[in-house]
Amino acid sequence: MSGHSKWNKIHRQKGVADAKRGVLFTRFGNAITAAAKTGGGDPETNFHLRLVIEKARAANMTKDNIDKAIKRGTGELTGGNLEAVRYEGFGPDGVALIIDCLTDNRNRTSSELKHILAKHGGSLGGPNSVAWLFEQKGVIQLQKISEDLELELIDAGVEEITKDAEGTTIYTKFSDLKKIKDRLESQGLTLEAAEIDWLAKEKKIIRQQELLEQLFEALDEFPDINDYYSNAQD
Repeated sequence: MSGHSKWNKIHRQKGVADAKRGVLFTRFGNAITAAAKTGGGDPETNFHLRLVIEKARAANMTKDNIDKAIKRGTGELTGGNLEAVRYEGFGPDGVALIIDCLTDNRNRTSSELKHILAKHGGSLGGPNSVAWLFEQKGVIQLQKISEDLELELIDAGVEEITKDAEGTTIYTKFSDLKKIKDRLESQGLTLEAAEIDWLAKEKKIIRQQELLEQLFEALDEFPDINDYYSNAQD
């Protein structure tokens, strides 16, 4: 799951360095502000806002900072002038990248992103240059579930369920994510993650693995990036 996996690995790490934590909280704050600006400041009625808040809490972002980010989005505080921009491009070995940004300065973000990609053997592409290699899905991660619940979820429209040593991953149509998430939580289950992701239709084998990891680290450290996805084989 490339981008999805990368994102979760970062915000679940124990003892994240202060500098990286600062970037992470900036990223979450921007995402909360943008979600509140688009759909309102009530997470009960704004599902996207609820998803972002849950991720921020999992990373130990304080309630005060979450509340301030919401107020920036609703206009109660200044600083909510953020624009969502999606970039498509390539990394080393031609790996495909979708990079979602939230920025108050599109020119700055575009320039910095071009620099990061070029430094690590990549480049920006035009609109729809790589999007066709991905499909948007709802992804839920949790601990192991019973076979009876698996059958129930499939009947409810879940497209795929995979298991490994770390637990269970459920894939849905992105439009069904809220329905399936609510169904699981109504049964008292704790979800480790629930989000809408761009998943690669086919994975690409990477020979320059170290260079790709360096690119991912640079993207992780750029606070204008909200999330990113690749078709690199894990």
